[in-house]
Amino acid sequence: MWHGVFLRALISSLFFHVPAALLVLFMLRHHKYGRFMSMRLLLMGIMGSITAGILTGAAIAGVYRAVGKKMIPFETLILGVGQTFCMVVVSFLRILATL
Repeated sequence: MWHGVFLRALISSLFFHVPAALLVLFMLRHHKYGRFMSMRLLLMGIMGSITAGILTGAAIAGVYRAVGKKMIPFETLILGVGQTFCMVVVSFLRILATL
């Protein structure tokens, strides 16, 4: 169960981080150190979604198992995309708090 939620969260997170990393690479391509920021952005996006996806996916699967309910693939899709949406919202709110 948690594997399905984790994979969908990882894939949907990559849909946000890969275009952002390509945009950073394009905008900072002539900068001496700035071009490496795109790799850091992509790495942080992948590592963050892996750790958050594993922990929250296991928690959701534990609740489903305790209740005795089966999880259909559409539910894993909704939960994985929902996790990514929550991570994006928290990321934007954290940036605005520093301004």
